[in-house]
Amino acid sequence: MGSRYGDHVPDVQQEKALLRARLRAARSALTPDDRREAGRLIRDALLSLPELQMAGTVAAYYSVGAEPDTRVLVYALWKRGTYVLLPLLRRDSDLDWASYEGPDSLVPGPRGLAEPGEPPRGSEAVARADVVLAPALAVDHAGNRLGRGGGSYDRALARVGPLIPVIALLYDAELLGHVPAEPHDTPVRAVVRPASGVTWLPAVPRPPASPQPGRGI
Repeated sequence: MGSRYGDHVPDVQQEKALLRARLRAARSALTPDDRREAGRLIRDALLSLPELQMAGTVAAYYSVGAEPDTRVLVYALWKRGTYVLLPLLRRDSDLDWASYEGPDSLVPGPRGLAEPGEPPRGSEAVARADVVLAPALAVDHAGNRLGRGGGSYDRALARVGPLIPVIALLYDAELLGHVPAEPHDTPVRAVVRPASGVTWLPAVPRPPASPQPGRGI
């Protein structure tokens, strides 16, 4: 049996590139209504999850392009009192984090992103979140996550402790049997999809729920 990372990293990188192209093409065929409906169903599934209900701080992200719409989720978390962190893309492609204080707190960021206008909390702020919601193009049943290819979330997720739930947001056809992985890739613990809701991945044990900490970090 081969290793989790494959036998040849260049081959894995090529496999990733081909898979990204296929998944992006499928996403580009979705309509704005499709993305909004996916976002609504994902929001409802996550808001009912005990881990999200007890979380004092959630590291989330504001969707862009053909991703499932996360704007309604981010707003709902904030409205019910959760301290929501959103990423700030730095010049070195690493992620800083700042608090979301409602839709009016967002400002235009690089690469078409909407980012918080609040003061940065530092790249290590994600490590103090109780739940991390991560973008992905695909995930497999071992938790291997395929991102956009920039490496920003690979670095961010490497800072998250092993007991923190990291949940990737997908469309229904994007939980795959195999996703190519490299040594720097950090697996996720669960995925959430519009029709299927939250799926805890068998190869990645579900972390125990912890009491709700104080708001803010």
